[in-house]
Amino acid sequence: MVSERSLAVLRAIVQDYVASREPVGSKTIVERHSFGVSAATIRNDMALLEEEELIAAPHTSSGRIPTDKGYRVFVDQLAEQRPLTSPQRQAIDTFLGESADLDELLARTVRLVAQFTRQLAVVQVPSFGASRVRHVELVPLSASRLLVMLITDAGLVEQRVVDLGEALVAETVETLRERLNALVDGLDVVEASAKLDTIDDLGLPEHAGAVGRLAAALAEQARAQRVDKLVVAGAANLVRTEQDFSGRIFDVIEAIEEQVVLLRLFGEMAADQHGLTVSIGRENAPFGLADTSVIASTFSAGGIDVSRLGVLGPTRMDYSSNMAAVRAVARYLSRTLGEH
Repeated sequence: MVSERSLAVLRAIVQDYVASREPVGSKTIVERHSFGVSAATIRNDMALLEEEELIAAPHTSSGRIPTDKGYRVFVDQLAEQRPLTSPQRQAIDTFLGESADLDELLARTVRLVAQFTRQLAVVQVPSFGASRVRHVELVPLSASRLLVMLITDAGLVEQRVVDLGEALVAETVETLRERLNALVDGLDVVEASAKLDTIDDLGLPEHAGAVGRLAAALAEQARAQRVDKLVVAGAANLVRTEQDFSGRIFDVIEAIEEQVVLLRLFGEMAADQHGLTVSIGRENAPFGLADTSVIASTFSAGGIDVSRLGVLGPTRMDYSSNMAAVRAVARYLSRTLGEH
């Protein structure tokens, strides 16, 4: 049975090792922390922690470092989530608030989280398979090119430029807009993509080629909203901490590039009552990420929990600060997407 003081010693070892990357000895703990006991007493506590496999000696006659099991106890029992600073909260509101659409919002989100945490940041793009088409908008860029926008009730705007292969007058574009909206408005994106795949000339046989290109583009836009994918930022942070990985850093990067690996990992992480989850070290071994820890939080879009935001880095990371950052930004995403 580990005593309260021994747990406090474990907390000190985790915090000091994360800060210094140096194994922590009893003398260092006595000097840096106010335990009010001798170094010999601290050594006894450390011996108990080592028996419980919560800390280990990386070298003979060295200090101790946390094990994966030790980090797990720290996260579950000892970590205190530090509140974000005022500049960090302001950065969330300002930097993310300037986003024009979902794609930009998610790109800005991972850049900001990577900056906050100094880890690799990952966000799962919401899969809006259950969302419904709210509107199709056609914006002429020239006589033969349109900006085609598919807007859903989940607030996602999917847009692309379509070359029609022929010139259309403004009245014809307006007719196409009205007929496309009449065709797919209110359908979920699965139904919409199927209907668009079998579309006729919409009563404009003289423009059948242009209608076909337009319908094909919209069908692809609808299908794109159902594909699971990730947006990633901060890969340089992994390289910066390369010495914290026992294996090759490139093995970790290759696993991350296989997005299906992280998507599977996200799918198997059980969140707590706050939507937050932490997977540490060997818990990630089935995914080829045994040297890493992952912190993730769910966020909702349109009132549905569909995605996760997280960070991935070495097991030697600042769990308290990173958990707070991930949770705060995920809440911002839920709030922002829920408003649309």
